[in-house]
Amino acid sequence: MTTPPLFPQLAGQGWSVHKRPTFSTRVASHVSGREVRASLYAGTLYEFEVTFDALASNGLATSAAASLGPTSLQILLGFYLQCQGQFGTFLYSDPTDNAAHGQAFGTGDGGTTSFVLQRTIGGFTEPVSYATQLNAVHVNGIAQAGCGLAAPNIVTFPTAPTAGASLSADFSYAFLCRFLDDQQDFENVMSGLWTLESLKFRSIRP
Repeated sequence: MTTPPLFPQLAGQGWSVHKRPTFSTRVASHVSGREVRASLYAGTLYEFEVTFDALASNGLATSAAASLGPTSLQILLGFYLQCQGQFGTFLYSDPTDNAAHGQAFGTGDGGTTSFVLQRTIGGFTEPVSYATQLNAVHVNGIAQAGCGLAAPNIVTFPTAPTAGASLSADFSYAFLCRFLDDQQDFENVMSGLWTLESLKFRSIRP
C-alpha cells in the first residue's frame, strides 16, 4: 500500500482553523414525542478548514518571500493539483492531535498478533485514522522488540501476547483525508503574493 502524500506545512497558514467531528444519525420520531435513533457511522469523521494569509510565488525577491518560502504558492497549488480535487487522498497531521503516548489499544488473547491502534480523547476512544510512526510497544508495561506497523493503523507482534496482557504504545498518526471541493480560489492580492481564504477537507475511512 503506497503511503499517501502529507499535507504541506507552510508558514503562511493563518488563523483560524476549524475542526468538526461529524456523525450521521437516523432519527425516527413518533407523534407521542418518543423517538428511535440509529447511528450510521462506525466511527467519527472529521472536517477541517484552514486559511492561508500569504503564499509567495516564484520570483518574489523580498524578506516576506524568504519567511513564507519563495515557492509556497506552487507547493500548495501543486499539492491540490496532484490530488485532483476530491479524487486523491492525503495525510493531514493536525498539530494539536497527532501523537499518543502510553496509549492502551488492546488486550492479548494468546492467539492474535495484529491489533488496531487506538487513541483516547477525554473519555472517548476510537481507532486512529493512519499511523505514521511506531515509537514503542509495551506488553504489561514491558517494552517489546520486533513489533511492526502495517497501513493504515495496525501494529503487529512477532508472537501473540498472552491472554489478558495489556497492550500499549507510543506512536504518531495523521488523518487520511480528501478535499471537499473540485475547485479552489487562489487570490493574487499583490505582485508575487497570494491568499487562500478557505481550504476544506475531510477525513475518510481507510
